[in-house]
Amino acid sequence: MPAHAESLVRHPLFVCKLVLAVAVSLLGSVSSSAWAIDHGVRLVQASIPMPDGVLLAATMYMPADLLPGERVPALLEYLPYRKDDDTARGDYGNHAYFARHGYVSVRVDIRGFGNSGGAPPTREYSTQEQEDGERVIAWLAHQPWSNGNVGMLGISWGGFNSIQMAMRQPPALKAILAVAATEALFTEDVHYMDGILHVDEFEVAMDLDQGRSGAPEFPVDEGTLAKRMDSIPWSLDYFRHQRNGAFWRAPVRRLEDIQIPCFLIGGLQDGYRNSIQRMLERVPAPVHAWLGPWNHDFPNTSIYGPRIEWRDQAVRWFDHWLKGLKNGVERDPQLVFYQQHGHAPGAEPQDIPGEWRADSWPPAGLKHVSWFLAPDHRLTAVPASAATDHLRYVPSAGVAAGFWWGELLGDQRPVDAYSLTYDSAPLQQDVAMLGRARVRLLAAADAPLADWIVRLEDVAEDGRVTAITGAGINGAQRESMEQPEPLVPGNEYALEFDLYLSSWQWQRGHRIRVAVANAQWPMFWPTPYSMTTELHLGGVKGSSIVLPVVPNHGPAAPRFTPPEAIEVPQGITTTGDYAWPGTWTWERDETSGRSTVTWRGTSALRFPWGSFDHLEKIVYHVDDAHPETSAAEGDSESVEKLADRVLTYRGHLSFASDATTFHYSYTRELLRDGRMLRTRTWREDIPRDLQ
Repeated sequence: MPAHAESLVRHPLFVCKLVLAVAVSLLGSVSSSAWAIDHGVRLVQASIPMPDGVLLAATMYMPADLLPGERVPALLEYLPYRKDDDTARGDYGNHAYFARHGYVSVRVDIRGFGNSGGAPPTREYSTQEQEDGERVIAWLAHQPWSNGNVGMLGISWGGFNSIQMAMRQPPALKAILAVAATEALFTEDVHYMDGILHVDEFEVAMDLDQGRSGAPEFPVDEGTLAKRMDSIPWSLDYFRHQRNGAFWRAPVRRLEDIQIPCFLIGGLQDGYRNSIQRMLERVPAPVHAWLGPWNHDFPNTSIYGPRIEWRDQAVRWFDHWLKGLKNGVERDPQLVFYQQHGHAPGAEPQDIPGEWRADSWPPAGLKHVSWFLAPDHRLTAVPASAATDHLRYVPSAGVAAGFWWGELLGDQRPVDAYSLTYDSAPLQQDVAMLGRARVRLLAAADAPLADWIVRLEDVAEDGRVTAITGAGINGAQRESMEQPEPLVPGNEYALEFDLYLSSWQWQRGHRIRVAVANAQWPMFWPTPYSMTTELHLGGVKGSSIVLPVVPNHGPAAPRFTPPEAIEVPQGITTTGDYAWPGTWTWERDETSGRSTVTWRGTSALRFPWGSFDHLEKIVYHVDDAHPETSAAEGDSESVEKLADRVLTYRGHLSFASDATTFHYSYTRELLRDGRMLRTRTWREDIPRDLQ
């Protein structure tokens, strides 16, 4: 026996850990929290070298009782969101939790952000970012405290990265946990939702974050400013690539390439939930998924509930795949989902009625049930006679349907008023669905470009309308998102697409509604032509929707742990605000037919070294008579109040269109104590590419 191993065996804490590990392995499926030792937390700042000399900044949350020669797995969260200031408070609650459960949990900023060196990459999920990520994983696997196994986890960008790194198969990466993430960059990320151009607060915030230097020193030397303040704003490149193709595919390999276990957590009120179904169907490695009633957040902190704890189950997951503990996690249900029950519309924070169910994929008892869009605005179980409905395009329609396919919404009657709606008769019994409804529209337009948007809704007996799910299609992309073609005015086209993943149960007496529109502003950028579209009804091959119907009740899911207390770091406080989802207002001039939506979000943090205040705003404009002249103006401001100075970073995006061109302008500024220190502006006219 090596000398260091003998000394460990004699150490009473090591003996305690060994007994615990043996007990858990013998007892099988036991919650990690029930047997957990609190190992304490020790923070270590590290620099991870890249081959070109760039150092990536890492915060390692280490078990405080880690002994010399003891080896444990690493958990990696890898993203640009400034671990030393912007996300420091939120990071602590998760990474300290994992450290206390026997992991070295590591937060790394990608190059060019926070205190990581180098210039920001040219885009999200760049080749540089991914190659750096592989080297970070290898570095973690070869540290003296490492057992050689690395897991990745994270929400949103961190989840995207976890999936993409799993596709790349770095040898030391053994399992991932991805929350609120997708691999479908062109159709589901916030740049081209469903293939239709979208201007988002994310772009406004990230374009500014490219320019900010690292906390708490915030260097403003020429080298730092040249790399960051002068880096090309990412949004410019996104607006240049208006169709799917090599640019959007480059970061993503096949789901079939993932060879390691994946734990997925998705929210039914989040725009990135569709990946769960695809990964259940296509990833050859073990996949376990939770689909809950949450928004773009973790299950324990979502503004919509019921909230549940997830970190204890993350520990179980990684204990099995990274530590080799036989805790039964591989026998857990493949899918745990929340069967949402019908409820009144309303966007306020709330617990959604429903029940937790355990299932596999495809779910037991799944039936695909067709409903047909019929004359007189009916939705029928059998094909109806042929008819044609006409819809006049109102570019400003759709504000009530939200900014993306996420969040709860208010009553949908205002947006349905500018849509073609089709209602079933009052249901004679409850009807439940789980999955992605598939839509078929036989449609025509008298213009060369039109979008079609379909929403699935619940109409209560008192007339209130609750949004369930939806999706859109760019008519030019009907055959190919890579090679779009204009519509031939007057031609009929068969448009088929899936709505976003959802669960729902319509109550007896309620009606199923399908709403069809040509605008959903400001989510989708308006198409440039005034027009009227047609929807052709009737017959087996006419316009229809296929619902993925499941039994109203099923096996109950295992009991969840209620949310545990979230540990916060000393000396960092917050107002509790977070920029998204923010607040918004809609103003309309009925005389001119012009509408304006103004969205605002704020956040603030206080540190021992100073304070951080952040503001974001986007103002969207549309003119119903001239949809080609739509516009959006975005502003972002980050104010760093330090002991000896105040640094103000500002970004302003101006994005406008005419019939043929998008007009782009972005200005980034840095002020010190109110005086301009650096400014840079980019302007470009970008041809509209069937958007």
